[in-house]
Amino acid sequence: MKFPSWLLLKTDYSQRVYGLDVFRAVAILSVVLVHSAFIIRKALPRFPYCKLVDGVELFFVLSGFLIGTILIKIYIQENSISTSQIFNFWKRRWFRTLPNYYLVLLLNILFVWLGITTGKLEKFSWKFFVFVQNFNTGFTDFFWESWSLTIEEWFYIFTPITIFLMHFLLRRFMNGKHVILSVILVLIAAPLIYRISISNEYLDKFWYDVEFRKVVITRLDAIMFGVLFAWFKYYYPGTWKKWAKPMFVIGFAGIYTLIYFHSIDSIGFYKKTYYFSGLGIAAAMLLPLADGLRTFRTLFGKFMTHISLISYSMYLIHLSLVAEVIRMNVTLPTGIGAILAYLLYWIILIVLSTLLYKYFEKPIMDLREKSTIKTKI
Repeated sequence: MKFPSWLLLKTDYSQRVYGLDVFRAVAILSVVLVHSAFIIRKALPRFPYCKLVDGVELFFVLSGFLIGTILIKIYIQENSISTSQIFNFWKRRWFRTLPNYYLVLLLNILFVWLGITTGKLEKFSWKFFVFVQNFNTGFTDFFWESWSLTIEEWFYIFTPITIFLMHFLLRRFMNGKHVILSVILVLIAAPLIYRISISNEYLDKFWYDVEFRKVVITRLDAIMFGVLFAWFKYYYPGTWKKWAKPMFVIGFAGIYTLIYFHSIDSIGFYKKTYYFSGLGIAAAMLLPLADGLRTFRTLFGKFMTHISLISYSMYLIHLSLVAEVIRMNVTLPTGIGAILAYLLYWIILIVLSTLLYKYFEKPIMDLREKSTIKTKI
């Protein structure tokens, strides 16, 4: 079967880390499976039949690992991090994330205004343009999936600034290795301490998700566990490789143990505090094995790399601009019709995400390479 050229991506597979592509693909597929399951449940009421790993948590630790690697190498190679390097880092990150985000944000405003997707325009505000819609409190009823993007953006801001400040304060007492570790531990501890400080607040299941799980200042540590493992790989590469398989087994078991206790536990102290820390550590323990899988030779491997490449576009449009449009405008069928409708949903999503990546996201990333100083990794 030959796919049309306008859907094919020119990919240099020699520059890809296949295991990390699979990691990213599993993350987005998990997110979409959860958010789109309503389409098929008239045929398969219990679909997807098992608890799935939280895809957003996988995204967080992978982002921390990749971006942490960049920042660690910048800092160690220069034995400092300058304001010009920080601004260059921000420009490269924002070229990568902001254009797609703003395009989809504007489409959300338009679709809600036209009444073809769910949402309330009165819930939209300027905060969405500067990523503070959930900085210290949650939000509801408009572009819900943007909550994780704000955590990413503030991670990009806080982490290099903290490295800059900690270098200034600690350079006489610590070498670079321990300065970076201090930054990581501070940015892991601060959100945990804050969660503990507000853990006595009563919340039901819905508001727990909104006010604890999806707020920047309570969840910034989720990404820092990925940075911790980037630090571990940088300074202990031998141990990183040696313990890859045992850590994967422990991490996988840890994730599902935490999921089990999360499902049976009431919304108490543990669920508001240490649960998030444990989940971040367990998810990050999957990284060494994934990082070691460098090549592949199958059509399935190419598919997973394709999904990895379009994952950001998929995340942005899968819910509000595709699934919720279906929910509002289509009477969902039953039986075999529901299964066919679900397959059609996936085809539409992958095609639209591929087009968004190929003709908008990727050209802007190419422009980034021409207009910013390249960071050598």
